[in-house]
Amino acid sequence: MEPVARSALIGNDIVILGLIAATLAAVFWSASSPQPALKKFYSLVPPLLLCYLIPGLYNSFGLIDGADSKLYNPVASRVLLPAALVLLTLTIDLKAILRLGPKVVLMYFGASLSVMAGGVLAFLLFRAVHPETVAGDTWAGMAALAGSWIGGGANMLAMKEVFQVNATTFGQFAVVDVGVGYVWMAVLIFLAARAPAIDARSGADTSAIEGLKAKLAAFKAEHSRIASLTDLMLIVGIAFGAVGLAHALAAPLSAWFGANVTWAKTVSLHEPFVWVVMLSTLFGLALSFTRARRLEGAGASNLGQLLLYFLIACIGMQMDIFALLDRPWLFLLGIVWIAIHIVLLWLLGRALRVPFFYFAIGSQSNIGGPASAPVVASAFHPALAPVGALLGALGYATGTGLAYLLGVILKSLAGAG
Repeated sequence: MEPVARSALIGNDIVILGLIAATLAAVFWSASSPQPALKKFYSLVPPLLLCYLIPGLYNSFGLIDGADSKLYNPVASRVLLPAALVLLTLTIDLKAILRLGPKVVLMYFGASLSVMAGGVLAFLLFRAVHPETVAGDTWAGMAALAGSWIGGGANMLAMKEVFQVNATTFGQFAVVDVGVGYVWMAVLIFLAARAPAIDARSGADTSAIEGLKAKLAAFKAEHSRIASLTDLMLIVGIAFGAVGLAHALAAPLSAWFGANVTWAKTVSLHEPFVWVVMLSTLFGLALSFTRARRLEGAGASNLGQLLLYFLIACIGMQMDIFALLDRPWLFLLGIVWIAIHIVLLWLLGRALRVPFFYFAIGSQSNIGGPASAPVVASAFHPALAPVGALLGALGYATGTGLAYLLGVILKSLAGAG
């Protein structure tokens, strides 16, 4: 069934920006209310989750059109995200991040492999119980979706070209990507507040994460002060100045790599956004070794979090609940696929006895990529956002190759060659 075209009630991005800002303010105001009913509600539902879901409802009911708005791309993803990465990274203790150890990287690659295994098993299951779901070029659409769920949007588009995915099929899987992937992100945000209880039951060693949180808290307390206008100007200037520099360098770097390095497209180094994310993170890390780190006392990471909340609201604007009803069996395929990924990754996490954060960020770095992995990481603690950014960027490098391999396997299973 073809999606029904909808005309949004609000089409002006400036008005939408005001609506989003007012929504975020209302969520945080109510979350800080002393009212017992609100306190009980927010003990169950994290404010961050509402910042994602409410804009999604605006889009689903036709109040706004998230796909037509420019707030997510280019404003939130290309400007606010890298600015947030700079501010959250310049306050970090790099040595403490490195002490998180190799298990977080193992969980990342475990997540990639579990996505691949989930794709194969879901295809075989539906071929047995409901062959119509995986008929035709569905395998090619699954390969494209794998590009997104192991890497990002650039990898998904790469798979579309490689396997010549039909435009209709690609659009349907893009809906599955948004619906299933973003719902899983919402679940991770919800569970982040319950991570201590989950880790206590599993017996995971959280000393490295707790040490990182404690060091950041101590540094902030030591340098805490009321921000002056000069402080705020410096914070904004550093954040957006670094973003401007990252974009200025990303265009020529991506063009040069695309033209002169044969393997650049395999790891998405021909995509400017990959360079923007990497450069912004590197700029922030470089600044963490300078006196700029003292801006944490004036609220640098708080501003970084504010930018991330706008980002998560703009991500939520992309979700259309009703579009998922156009092809319900395909949506169910996506649910089964991601469920297999979750179970396999959870088993790996139990075997390695890792904290829940490692499981969450390993999964979201693959399923969500660099645009949303820092959001999920920051739901655990702002100091962990750079970990999400770094692993999310790694997905761009691995997503194309692994998705291509899965596409070849699915093509063979489908008998298409």
